[in-house]
Amino acid sequence: MKKIILSLLLSLTIISSRAQVTDPLSGNTEQRLEILTEKNAGTETEDDGWLQQMQHFLKHPLNLNTTDMAGLESLQILNQLQIQAFMDYRKLFGKFINFYELQAIPGWSENLLDKIRPFITVSTEEKGFSSIKKQFLSGDDILLLRASWVPEKSKGYLKPDSNQTNFYPGSRQQIFVRYSHRYRNNLQYGILAEKDPGEQWFKGGQRRGFDFYSAHIFIKNLGIIRSLALGDFTVNMGQGLIQWQSLGFQKTSDALQIKRNSPVFLPYHSSGESNFHRGLGISLGIRQWQTGFFLSYKKIDANLVPDSLGISDYVSSFQTSGLHRTAAELSDRGIQRQFAVGAFVSRSFGKWHIGFNGIRFQFKLPIQKTPDPYNKYALSGNTLQNFSMDYSYTHKNFHVFGEAAISTPLHKALLAGMLISLSARTDLALLYRHIDPQYQSWQASAFTENSTPINETGCYTGIQIRPAPAWRIDAFADIYRFPWLKYRVNSASSGADYFLEINCKPNKQCEFYSRYSSGHKALNMNDANDVLSPVIQQYKHNWRLQFGYQFNPAISFRSRTEIVWFHPQNQPPEQGFMENADVLFHPPLKRFSGGLRLQYFESEGYNSRIYAYENDVLYSFSIPVFDGKGFRYYINFNYDINKKLNAQFRWSQTIYSDRSLIGKGFDEITGNHRSALKCQLIYRF
Repeated sequence: MKKIILSLLLSLTIISSRAQVTDPLSGNTEQRLEILTEKNAGTETEDDGWLQQMQHFLKHPLNLNTTDMAGLESLQILNQLQIQAFMDYRKLFGKFINFYELQAIPGWSENLLDKIRPFITVSTEEKGFSSIKKQFLSGDDILLLRASWVPEKSKGYLKPDSNQTNFYPGSRQQIFVRYSHRYRNNLQYGILAEKDPGEQWFKGGQRRGFDFYSAHIFIKNLGIIRSLALGDFTVNMGQGLIQWQSLGFQKTSDALQIKRNSPVFLPYHSSGESNFHRGLGISLGIRQWQTGFFLSYKKIDANLVPDSLGISDYVSSFQTSGLHRTAAELSDRGIQRQFAVGAFVSRSFGKWHIGFNGIRFQFKLPIQKTPDPYNKYALSGNTLQNFSMDYSYTHKNFHVFGEAAISTPLHKALLAGMLISLSARTDLALLYRHIDPQYQSWQASAFTENSTPINETGCYTGIQIRPAPAWRIDAFADIYRFPWLKYRVNSASSGADYFLEINCKPNKQCEFYSRYSSGHKALNMNDANDVLSPVIQQYKHNWRLQFGYQFNPAISFRSRTEIVWFHPQNQPPEQGFMENADVLFHPPLKRFSGGLRLQYFESEGYNSRIYAYENDVLYSFSIPVFDGKGFRYYINFNYDINKKLNAQFRWSQTIYSDRSLIGKGFDEITGNHRSALKCQLIYRF
């Protein structure tokens, strides 16, 4: 209680002054990524495609006089009601002359304009057609070199005993190289290579040099060809029930962001080694019709279970970490072969949209999960087929959308949502989903509580209220049920999440928010996974306050306080606390910029852990998890060597006061601190 009172007093002192968040990609972006990482059990996404897209918009803003709905959707800032209101307004009044005309669009608040302004422009200039040759030779070229490592040696790098076969034979550095070319929004091509820490380089199991290579060519708007993807690309269909490989957010601090929006094909240029296709994808558009197909073949890491006679080998699970360090990890590399083919056709007429999608996966080795009860309906066999129909319709102040899907043989999944503008200051979001326990998909991501759309029925209600120009209130309630068993849940179960956030921006210099969230879900009482393990409800509450202060045009201050309460039924409770402060400096007309964070955290257990987004080098981010007791700090420094070459450095360290060992297994470090150094060079030509 003392911590809460102290934080509130400090907040009231700071809030009385002027504050701002200087990073145009901060705020809601940070919160979305934090929630996504927590839902994925602390696994950070390696997909930086969205960050690359937003950085491109910073340099080449989206022209609101020429863009279409797909362009506005690619910002992932506007909801469908705001997009439709924009299209209706432009159709009625014609092209915009000044940015401030946007204030007259229904549902476009001043806060929204401040958030979207860095990524858009209002221009009457028409860009003419450019030949393919010009697109390949002109545009923006970026070469990125990044290296990072942990100075403290973990157990995996120590000299192994003679009987030990599993250890890390490679160096401790992670090395990442990417070259990319982009001409407006019409052409992209590039290549990247990555080596993870502990992997060998040009020797041993990595004689090809880097562990992972990726290349792509992506062309848009070439006659009737809407998009052409060669090499590595992602596929996103409907609302994600059968396929969604790009970054897909779920429940976030924006209560109205419940709809998936993306072109079917997008280029893939990230370091993640599993969630993409490799082959050919093409989409064609004629008037209101659009159709396309793709072919893909790639190797997948998997756990092979050999048959004693070598006849019926099968795969028990997939490995998606992309790590190939130890002998065991190398033995899983590329064991499985995946062939995929898919197609879609859609038509838009007026404010209606309807589409039909299909995808088929063929695996070389059959999939056979462990014979646990929760795996009864798990993905199995050599093939998987999914078909779906997605739709959307906008009429005046409401927008409906959804997708109905099946997986063979006729197991169903349904997602239906609605956005309603109740008044000029109040919007409502509703979403219902029902997914059979037998329904299966591969590399899909929908708006569900589960990380993938399986075994779930739920109803989400969200509301956004803007009582005054400076204030915004977001709230949602999500109630869900899992009809069949889950991992570490030995019975049918249910849960709920509740959320309330109050955001205030009284002027262009000041912004802060306070958030409270609460939820509960079922889990086995112990980790033994015994059939008779009792299933209990686990309750978790979270409160957060974040604010900032700008001392002058060059230096700003930002701080966050967060408290977590975790109390399982009939079990001892846990509590977690975190306080951090950031100083950001970006002197105008200077070559250097950077930032510093100081943080204190304490947690009584892993269940009361806290996630916190951290600023990083460009095109990268970090969201570490904090449990135990200790301090953390990091320093970022950027320097423009000249107009083309930029150097970036990051040093971070966590110091624990309650332990002398950090990590587990081969990643265990002897001592009470863990550090990390990251260096990056970006050359633009």
